Amino acid sequence: MWKTLFYVAIGSIIGGVSRFLLQQFIQRRIDSVFPYGTLVVNLVGCFVIGIIMGLADKGNLMSPQARIFWATGICGGFTTFSSFIGENYNMLRGGELLSTFIYLSVSVVVGLMAAGFGILLVKNL
Repeated sequence: MWKTLFYVAIGSIIGGVSRFLLQQFIQRRIDSVFPYGTLVVNLVGCFVIGIIMGLADKGNLMSPQARIFWATGICGGFTTFSSFIGENYNMLRGGELLSTFIYLSVSVVVGLMAAGFGILLVKNL
């Protein structure tokens, strides 16, 4: 278990720092309030987790430890959006259309509501 936590921790550090650097790099070069940096990070993260899922599906191309390091650690630190998309993709691939729709809808709508509630809570303290 400790070895797994170590892989996740190191991957998360690499992913988080990479996210910050790429997001800042993109955003500084585009004069806009639109979050292009975050959009690029999320799309890159989705592409990378797709590669990881593809390698894991092929069999012996990726060890379980490597998958944890890359998918949970690096991609999780880089963007949890990639994990979210990977989970939705797996549900779609398994034919779970209703579950996918519910997960997507609840995540986005309730996530926005939860963020708004958190802001209101802090403002009213």
